[in-house]
Amino acid sequence: MLGSAARQAVSAARRACGRTDGSPQTWYPTRERTENANVEVFRRWLKTNRGLHFDDYTALQRWSATDITAFWGALWAYFDIAADSPYDQVLVDETMPGAQWFPGATLNYVDQIFRHRHPDAVAVIDESEPGGAGRRTLSWAELERQVGAVADTLRRSGVGHGDRVVGYLPNIAEAVVAFLATASLGAIWASCGQDYSAPAAVDRLGQLEPNALIAADGYHYGGKAHDRREAIDYIRSHIPSLDATIVIPRIGLDTTGPAPITTWAEAAAGDTALETTPVAFDHPLWVLFSSGTSGRPKGIVHGHGGVVLEHLKSMSFHLDISPGDTYFWYTSPSWMMWNFQVAGLLVGATIVCYDGSPGFPTTDTLWALADRNRVTHLGTSPAYLQACEKGQHSPAAEHDLSTLETLGVTGSVLPPASYHWVAEHVGSDVQVASMTGGTDVVSAFATAVPTVPVQAGEIPVVSLGAALEAWDEDGNALIGDVGEMVLTKPMPSMPVHFWNDPDGKRYRDAYFDAYPGVWRHGDWITISDHGSVVVHGRSDSTLNRNGVRMGSSDIYQAAEKLPEVRESLVIGVEYPDGNYWMPLFVTLADDTVLDDDLTRTICDTIRRDASPRHVPDEILAAPAIPHTRTGKKLEIPIKRLFQGAPVDAVIDPQAVDDADALQWYIDLAAQRNRTSEDTH
Repeated sequence: MLGSAARQAVSAARRACGRTDGSPQTWYPTRERTENANVEVFRRWLKTNRGLHFDDYTALQRWSATDITAFWGALWAYFDIAADSPYDQVLVDETMPGAQWFPGATLNYVDQIFRHRHPDAVAVIDESEPGGAGRRTLSWAELERQVGAVADTLRRSGVGHGDRVVGYLPNIAEAVVAFLATASLGAIWASCGQDYSAPAAVDRLGQLEPNALIAADGYHYGGKAHDRREAIDYIRSHIPSLDATIVIPRIGLDTTGPAPITTWAEAAAGDTALETTPVAFDHPLWVLFSSGTSGRPKGIVHGHGGVVLEHLKSMSFHLDISPGDTYFWYTSPSWMMWNFQVAGLLVGATIVCYDGSPGFPTTDTLWALADRNRVTHLGTSPAYLQACEKGQHSPAAEHDLSTLETLGVTGSVLPPASYHWVAEHVGSDVQVASMTGGTDVVSAFATAVPTVPVQAGEIPVVSLGAALEAWDEDGNALIGDVGEMVLTKPMPSMPVHFWNDPDGKRYRDAYFDAYPGVWRHGDWITISDHGSVVVHGRSDSTLNRNGVRMGSSDIYQAAEKLPEVRESLVIGVEYPDGNYWMPLFVTLADDTVLDDDLTRTICDTIRRDASPRHVPDEILAAPAIPHTRTGKKLEIPIKRLFQGAPVDAVIDPQAVDDADALQWYIDLAAQRNRTSEDTH
């Protein structure tokens, strides 16, 4: 069960967050769209082939989350999974953690990618900022050729079943090729974007003791080409397991040096036929990394089969993507949405990779890209939509968005006002597909479906196959009130395990410490009586800025290495209006003043040692950093104070090592909250 502090925090969340606001519908499906929706085709298939009749999506979802064996078995048959050997049974048991899915089956993610290809059709569009690498396309035939060639290069470098290949790359077509080549061998992929510093990349990728590194000489962002050759050298020198390095000339720099490096042109040359290695259903496909809030980032391992089934379901039924569609999500190889975008290839769609800033040269860059590439499904963050609104853009009037059907939104809470802005300025016929999920399952627990209306401020439905509930601290399911997001039954894309966690303790502690046998995700949600979901923010201390989750430890490591900074504490405060404030509190060395020069030094250090996204919105000098008596910084309680929660519902001052230090934050939060109320 939840501890005392967690119970108090949940109670505070109920008072601070409120309930759904009853905002009117902003999108309603037409009869034509409903009848042609992929999920409706599946519903009719179930009736014909399984004798199962469901009146609507609600009934279908209820069955999918109750009889999970029948549901996931039906998906396997419906999508005709490209397996080399059949499964013995769908699910051994429903125990969490430890559920074993589809034992006996062997397959490969890459086989599912290429099974329905049309050789001359475009598989990948590669774009960059003006002045960057320009626009390129890869046909399905060329994509398959390059994957086969790079796989052969890796194989000749000694990479095989179970080995690791890592990428230090921007969101470019070569990243997709490198991942697919790795997976085809039964090797394991992991990557991070090049906005991460070299030490931060090593903290993540180095854990895997990889055999090969695939990197770009740099990336484009904000009108500049960023040279990452020194970072590549650092990574290579700090990961001794590396035997091979392939470098992509993204910004056209000379990458020759004393150590042997294979160029991308060499690695991707030739016509070696693509051959895939069949692997077990739960054989590792990739490792994604947690934000690193409580220490070194955790490596989250997902299996081939679970990802194939989950992503086929999400792409086809929820986003309603089909062959002929063009799917673009603004993302980075550091974030699970990159993997979620590659999944568009599973259903035969064209995907778009973009190397650059969403706000350069103007705020409406993503809309221009959607216009230029006739995008049907566009994904972005609430922050980007709000920036466009503040910039007084009207995308539908400024661009041809006639092909756009769905606008996916994730990463943070989408405020109700943004739904109305989309309806007015992007198009009333464009469905807002807000979703919530996580790196943990590389998918969404709650999302949209093209047969259910969208109501402002709410995520329309719980995902198929997700036994999602909101629980109070005693494990009671709640309807219409704020509770912890939990899953009471397993999903195939839950982690196979954590990297370097042989006894599974870190995995169990991450999700199952509060409610044994039940997955606690770490979000506060409300489930309405009509099945929609409202997310109120994280119930843990993960930072979530502009749709990218980050850990506080990267910031602490950077700031606290400066001699002027004794200690620091960072929080990310989500407000009901959709705004987000990420301050960094610092305690300083004796006779040190937080002036402009020191503020600039701290920011520059964080930018260099972590990434630009980690730079705080504001730096404040504090008299002390409060901790629990066991030495943990009070990130969550202080965050809740700034969200307006009363102190007695957040933390017991007697449990703090320095009650006077806590009082300073209480006073500052009260002052800031009063100012905010006066302003509004």
